[in-house]
Amino acid sequence: MDPRRKRGACLRPHGHTHWSVFPQILRSRGCVSTEDFQQLLAELEQEVERRQRLGQESAARKTLIASSYSPARPNIYSTLQDAALAPEFLAAVQYSASQGANLKGLLQRLETVSEEKRIYRVPVFTAAFCQALLEELEHFEQSDMPKGRPNTMNNHGVLLHELGLDEPLVTPLRERFLRPLMGLLYPDCGGARLDSHRAFVVKYAPGQDRELGCHYDNAELTLNVALGKAFTGGALYFGGFFQAPPALTQPLEVEHMVGRGVLHRGGQLHGARALNTGERWNLVIWLRASAVRNRLCPMCCRKPDLVDDEGFGDGFTREDAPTVDVCALT
Repeated sequence: MDPRRKRGACLRPHGHTHWSVFPQILRSRGCVSTEDFQQLLAELEQEVERRQRLGQESAARKTLIASSYSPARPNIYSTLQDAALAPEFLAAVQYSASQGANLKGLLQRLETVSEEKRIYRVPVFTAAFCQALLEELEHFEQSDMPKGRPNTMNNHGVLLHELGLDEPLVTPLRERFLRPLMGLLYPDCGGARLDSHRAFVVKYAPGQDRELGCHYDNAELTLNVALGKAFTGGALYFGGFFQAPPALTQPLEVEHMVGRGVLHRGGQLHGARALNTGERWNLVIWLRASAVRNRLCPMCCRKPDLVDDEGFGDGFTREDAPTVDVCALT
């Protein structure tokens, strides 16, 4: 991406509900008097202020971790090497980057979970790398370092940019490996134009998060890799593309397999069944293409109203960028 271009975050409320129906919805939920609306407005203002502080608080945590944390597996922080990646993944990427590569040829090197929903699966990391990364994540979890919440739905896990793993691990994974692969799989979703990401590890365990409700991601594309440990239950389930959760019927279920990554469009409705036993750790990377989201925010489904932000922000860019076709909202 052009370094002169500023990253941005969308100011619009995220969701599909049109502004004109808000009063009706609020009244149906008991917000009827002037005092009720004033209290709600005060709560919204507090939430806006909280969100505006997130970037500064995250940067402060990252600085403290960088200066005070002693890793258990320092080699994890070295630049990503091919040896950490599964042979099947390397073969698929090598084919994707070759002259004359096409979707039909690539699909022979991946597992097609659902042709209709365009969901695929492929081994991404070796078992040894998954184990080493897990050891580092558990060591960090047990430390007294400050920890940010992975996202608004998960309470337990790690933001990889705060731990210092964005630059050595996630950025080369996106730029060198995922971009050519996603370019063939999802050309209409900006797969070849991925220029930012948000990466985090989520942990599911008894007494902590055990399941995840229906949602879609703030991303054009998503990679979800099961890192371990031993567990039962917790399957992913998928609905339609930008389908409202109440309409979810007969979802497609996908079992996690350690080391294997599930590839899907961010707008694919999905969730996670309840964990039965054990612990499950997953690396989730929200892959973003500003050429797509500059035209249409994937969360509010409208042209974004932007403010400047630090780092990757929400993956938007403030200046006009070349655009590609947006995924059809069907």
